[in-house]
Amino acid sequence: MIVNASIKEFIKSGFDKASTNEIVKQAHISKGSLFNYFNSKKELYCYLISYSTQILENMYEEIDLSETDLFNRIENIGLQKLYVQQNHPEIFDFLKSTIEEESLEIKSIIEQHVSRIYVDGRQKIYANIDYSKFRDDIDIDKAIEILNWTMYGFGQKGLQQINSFENLSNFGERYLKEWNIYAQILKHSFYKEDEV
Repeated sequence: MIVNASIKEFIKSGFDKASTNEIVKQAHISKGSLFNYFNSKKELYCYLISYSTQILENMYEEIDLSETDLFNRIENIGLQKLYVQQNHPEIFDFLKSTIEEESLEIKSIIEQHVSRIYVDGRQKIYANIDYSKFRDDIDIDKAIEILNWTMYGFGQKGLQQINSFENLSNFGERYLKEWNIYAQILKHSFYKEDEV
């Protein structure tokens, strides 16, 4: 309860304006209880960064590096991200809010921890990919950007639909079938004919 209430308040108000009174009210605990766990608002924020980046690290650990096809790799990551968002719905929004955070008090902590996890994750996502499948006239960086935008939009659409599915594995199957339609269109655009 403390974690969710705190994340919501920091997303909404930013570090400087976030109210511990609002956090304890939303978490249904006393202020004394909050400060039994954390000595200060800064310590609470640092804990949330550590908590969120650990979830992201765990997700990156699940990446199958033996899969060298970029589309299959991104499909796998998209599905994992969807599961993470279902179990920890505020995590990605919180990490996004840290990148936009203006407070000088915690900026260096964010740069040290959050920026590193994104750099490490990006390296891992694209490690061991077989780029020889791409047509010679394709700018691979631009193709990856298009692929990421498509996956992001598709992921947002999936999040809106996921709550109506009680059985997550059924949703996963349907999600993958639909993603494959988009992936095939993009493969035809980016890959050599014999690789599609």
